[in-house]
Formats: sequence, structure tokens, C-alpha cells
Amino acid sequence: MHSDVAQARSLNTSELEEMATRIRRSIVEMLEKAGSGHSAGPLGMADILTALYFRILRHDPQNPDWDERDIFLLSNGHTVPVLYAAMAHSGYFPVEELDTLRRFGSRLQGHPERTSLPGLESTSGPLGSGLSQGAGYAHVLQHIDRDPHRFVYVMMGDGELNEGNIWEAAMYAGKYRLRQLIGIVDRNYIQIDGSTEEVMPLEDLRGKWESFGWHVLEIDGHSMQAILDAVGTAKAVSHKPTVIIAHTVPGKGVPFMEYDHRWHGKPPNRAEAEEALAGLPLDAKAEA
Repeated sequence: MHSDVAQARSLNTSELEEMATRIRRSIVEMLEKAGSGHSAGPLGMADILTALYFRILRHDPQNPDWDERDIFLLSNGHTVPVLYAAMAHSGYFPVEELDTLRRFGSRLQGHPERTSLPGLESTSGPLGSGLSQGAGYAHVLQHIDRDPHRFVYVMMGDGELNEGNIWEAAMYAGKYRLRQLIGIVDRNYIQIDGSTEEVMPLEDLRGKWESFGWHVLEIDGHSMQAILDAVGTAKAVSHKPTVIIAHTVPGKGVPFMEYDHRWHGKPPNRAEAEEALAGLPLDAKAEA
């Protein structure tokens, strides 16, 4: 990807915030049309995915298999509406195709399926697998290809950290000092059955990651500048992997969904979608 292509896709902070609103609107619309799917997590992760796809990642939607691209893995695959929306708005496929979410034969399945859509790096259904996949990618980049310029980003849910596979991968990445591996935890404190701290307490999450040999950053997952700064710091860490614990609001931008675990795996109906969209206005100048 030439630098002019990268620059054309790189948005400033206010433009990123506007794009995040656009992505949230797409999430609401596609879930309502699908009649099934997950609402709270995708809405809460919209700022992070916007920052990644429109500012951080080295990628080229016109050449998804570009040899010099960064790798993004969505480990908590049920939140895939936010990934589809980010990919569509950045040019991987037409935005209109978002309306086919979860339909029979659609490329946009309820969990990402790698071979069905160019630009998807992995298939993720069972929780807990993404960090192992990311550690494998990063090990090859760092210790076999010896390519220091590419990074592997793994998005995880906090409820997903109940999976033991996550901590096996964390131990592996710490041992091999995989500096090109950057984990991001969507710390929204909910999972399908309720609060993470009631279902299975994560307690000292920072301390857990540090004990496995990771550099840990904690941020407001809705602050674009904080997201950009954290990734910049993570890329500068030269001797260990980094995890960014991003504190987010589940259902962010839709007040009747915010902080309510019942929206973890429920889509809005038509009336609820209209109410949600009314609260997610786009800048009039951006629409002109």
C-alpha cells in the first residue's frame, strides 16, 4: 500500500468520532434487519474498531492479502457486526451488503468466517481462541520472518477471559517476548448471564496480565485520543507484548441499552431501532 493511499484513509480525531457514530448506526440497522445478533458489545467497541480501521492498521481494502498488512483478529466473534461495519465503511465491500447480516448464504455470518469474506483473518466462534492465533502470527513475524514493521492486534471480550486458552496464550506470548502482539480487552463488565464480577470475577485484571509478562495499559475505550496514544505506546514497547484494557460502556450511544447485560445477545426491534438511530445523529455537514 502506497503512503498516499494510507493517508487518504487516515482520519483526524473529529472525523474518527463522526465515523464511529456512522458505524454505530450501521450496527443498529443491520441487527434490526437481521432480527438476531449481539447489540451491546459491538456498540461499545465502535470507537476502538474505528480507530483501528481508519487510523492505526496498515491495510488496503483493495488488496486484502497485501503482504505488508497488519493482522487484526476478532476473538470475541459474536461482536462481529462492529467489524463488518468498519470493514464496509473503509471499503472492503459495499455498505449496502450490511443488510444481509445473518441471512442464509450471506458472506456476513453471525460469527466471522474467514474464507467467505476477503479481509477477515480468522474464523471465530468458540471463545478464547483468538489470542493463541495472534501469538502464533506474532511469533512467526518476530522470530521466523524477522519483520519488525508488522503488528498483530487481537480484540477480546472481558467475559471471554474466563477461558483458560487465553491464559495459555498469554503465558506463551510472555515467554517469547512477542512485542509485535497487541491485545485489546473490551472491559465492559457484562457477559450474557450478567456482570462479569458476579459470573466469574476477574478481580485484579492488570495484575493478572502483568504476572504473565505483559505490559499493561488501561484507557477510556471511548476516547479516540486515548486509543491512539495507547497503541502508539504499545508499538514502542520493545521487550514484551502489550495488552490494552479498554474500559467501555456496553451499548454505548443508545441510552436504553447502556450497562444492561440483557442487550448482550439481543437485537433491537423496529421501534427500538428508530429510537436508537434518533439518538445517533450524524453531522449535517458530513452528510451534505
